[in-house]
Amino acid sequence: MNNKKKILITGGAGFIGSNFANIHNAEYEIVVLDNLFLGDKNNLNPDVQFVEGDACKQEDLDRAGDLIGGVVDYVIHFAGTSSQPMFNGDGFVWGYTNAISSFVNTLEWARKHGATKFLYASTSSLYANNPLPLVENQKVVPPNHYAVTKHLYEECSACYNVVYPEMDIIGFRFMSVYGPNEEAKGVYANLISQFAWDIGRDLAPVIYGDGTQTRDFTNIKDVVHGITLAMTSKEKLGADVFNIGLGKSTSLNDIVDALNKAFGKNIKPEYVDNPIKESYIQDQYADISKIQKKLGFRPTVTLVEGIKNQVENLRLEKVQKTSSDDFR
Repeated sequence: MNNKKKILITGGAGFIGSNFANIHNAEYEIVVLDNLFLGDKNNLNPDVQFVEGDACKQEDLDRAGDLIGGVVDYVIHFAGTSSQPMFNGDGFVWGYTNAISSFVNTLEWARKHGATKFLYASTSSLYANNPLPLVENQKVVPPNHYAVTKHLYEECSACYNVVYPEMDIIGFRFMSVYGPNEEAKGVYANLISQFAWDIGRDLAPVIYGDGTQTRDFTNIKDVVHGITLAMTSKEKLGADVFNIGLGKSTSLNDIVDALNKAFGKNIKPEYVDNPIKESYIQDQYADISKIQKKLGFRPTVTLVEGIKNQVENLRLEKVQKTSSDDFR
């Protein structure tokens, strides 16, 4: 008899979702739903159950539910519009529709199918240029359309949980997450991945401005660990929100230096004028005391170790497209 708890992961063939599924597939019965817009079925271990479909569509969620069979224990929502550039130009209406529809549709589906916890990706972009370190109880004013949708997720969750308190709805404000399985994201991938792809091809990584801007670069293994702690916590969490980060900041110049060292190269970056004139985030690092105290989270992967692993497992042949047009 199979007594494994059951998990549905929307957007589960993407970067964070596939890492979560691969790490936990032996322990849980996992079904992944993904429309493969920024995901790749090959990111998943062969034994992970996969359904190609869209979280915006009830019928596709139901097809995934048929594989699970009956009640689902946890739903993890990584589907939806995942980057500010996707809202640019003709993507504006689609960006909002895709983000909001996928979220509320999956949230309601989770409740109706008996989930005890619904866990979702928010974003550290909500903080914009708030005073450092970034703390969950700071006032946030979303600086762009992407952050607006994530703010809506958090506010919607709080309201929904008042009406349906039996299901915890937990959001995570991820910092700058890097690791394997970003190739399908192309231009939307983390800067460590983008820079690694460039240096791996002996190309100069492009940096906006002078490279002194900082990010809280957090390895995907630590992100999966943080989500898992919330998922398995016996404490009632309600509609809480947690930062997940390393709790330290690193400049883009230092990232290029670390990648060069890992590759054994000395490729200088190309500095260009920053084309992003409004709401550019200059510096970022998280206060992670809340998730430490409440869930026992401790990051374990150092930046040096994470970058070394990134270089050792580089898959340049899998990269779909690269560009310097993301947020740097």
